[in-house]
Amino acid sequence: MPKLKPLGSASYAMVVFLCGGSSLFAQTYDVAIMNGRVMDPETGYDQVANVGISDGWIVKITTDPIEGTDVIDATDHVVAPGFIDSHTHSSQKYALNMSMMDGVTSAYDGEVGAVHIADWYAREEGKWSINYGTCVSHELARMVVLDGLTIDQPSDATEVFDLRALASAEDGVADWSVTRANIEQLNQIMAIIDKGLQEGALCAGSTVGYAGTGISTYEQFELQRTAARYGRATGVHGRFHTSSQNPEAPLGFDEVFTNAYLLDAPLLYSHNNDYGWWEIEEKLQLARAKGLNMWSEYYPYTAGSTSIASDQLKPEAIGALGLEYKDIMYDPSEDKFLTDEEYASISADDPGRAVIVFNPAREEWLPQWLRVPHMVVASDSMWHSEDLGADGDHTEFAGHPRTSGSHSTVLKLARDNDVELMFTLSQLSYWPALHMGGTGVKFLDVRGRMQEGMAADIVIFDPETVAPGSDYKAKMQGTPPIGIPHVIVNGVFTKRDNEPTGELPGQPMRFPVEDAPRQVKVDTQVWLNTFTLQDGALDGVGPSFGKGD
Repeated sequence: MPKLKPLGSASYAMVVFLCGGSSLFAQTYDVAIMNGRVMDPETGYDQVANVGISDGWIVKITTDPIEGTDVIDATDHVVAPGFIDSHTHSSQKYALNMSMMDGVTSAYDGEVGAVHIADWYAREEGKWSINYGTCVSHELARMVVLDGLTIDQPSDATEVFDLRALASAEDGVADWSVTRANIEQLNQIMAIIDKGLQEGALCAGSTVGYAGTGISTYEQFELQRTAARYGRATGVHGRFHTSSQNPEAPLGFDEVFTNAYLLDAPLLYSHNNDYGWWEIEEKLQLARAKGLNMWSEYYPYTAGSTSIASDQLKPEAIGALGLEYKDIMYDPSEDKFLTDEEYASISADDPGRAVIVFNPAREEWLPQWLRVPHMVVASDSMWHSEDLGADGDHTEFAGHPRTSGSHSTVLKLARDNDVELMFTLSQLSYWPALHMGGTGVKFLDVRGRMQEGMAADIVIFDPETVAPGSDYKAKMQGTPPIGIPHVIVNGVFTKRDNEPTGELPGQPMRFPVEDAPRQVKVDTQVWLNTFTLQDGALDGVGPSFGKGD
């Protein structure tokens, strides 16, 4: 399929004329979606109507009859903008297909990310059933500089657990996680970040929550400042994430929130679905009221998933929560909950193994997340130990069911809890597009909306029956949802009559490549000259408060 190009007003008018603006043409649209409940969360449009698609664009939404080369009867179904997922870790094609089957039409990794960004986009071109993108990875940059890993090929979250194990293989120390960078190392780390942003990465991604000992507060500030020089967001897995004891989880948010506020920079706060989420959401709403582009995510499960050797899963952290491994830690590869002894053995021998960890408190919180404005749905999707391929058997997938069922789960929960469907579609489609689009990603300015002139990324679902097919049971973790018969990406069916079509129309979400870096290296003498009194003069920004006119 040729790449979709934005339509200017003149060319859009021409498409409208050729595809239906004149009665001279009886058969008009490439695809006609008939008699569906068309819902647009930006304008509030909610009406049974017909949708005409041509050349990958929504050309017509009307209650009048239309015709098309390909016709879909959407009676009793919702026709909505395709879901946008800001937290997709896997570039494995089977995992991507699971997301697509769940209604996702655009996905990017806004947390772990990748390195060698230009090569990553080149590698992925033409291989995705959905639109794709990535941030540049703080964690992988630290591995290169502090652990001395040679990462000379594009690498992303799919490799990160193996790289974590490799980082500590020689001396038993994961320097990326526990070692402070000196100024020279800090500048080397930021050079990798800057290079990724120069090559078009959507944002900078930080897993400081896994490296709270190693990443100094100044390094975190410098990371966000590096992204801010490009006007881009930083996506953050916060320091102290999940902690209900001092230092509490919201302190990790306060750190990156303060940085973003002072830098006038966008902020994406990852999976805010644990302790302290209510405080964080209140602060985010206050920030948006001041005009700041800050938002957060959740996924609709009472369990999370990460590598077994993560700091947040160590005995002291689990004990502080009053929990025991045998009750909360499930190993999908073994299909069983782990004892203390099994945890200790596996975390030592296979530290990168993915486990599922239950949090009982989420049972109360989850229905509340369904009603939080601008808290978007993001799956935190994971990969299988081996890529099962685009046509893989879903019973072979072993992992968290959020990969295959986050979005359908939200739709079912919203239905069960009497949440307005338009609000839910805002969480699934519109707000993800609005906020990342607001950082300058023009690709998303024409997505997340069901309007004439928007890209034809569309999901069609039955609001009365849509539900996940997957759960935590073995052989069920990758089961596709029910009630989502059709998915369209850039005007092409990627799911038709509940089956994947095998089409790969996904296009890259990416900033334009820039000719020169924007990095400003940290230098002690420059700092002193800027922020302290030198030779009777203060050259820095200085305080505006209290100055005379």
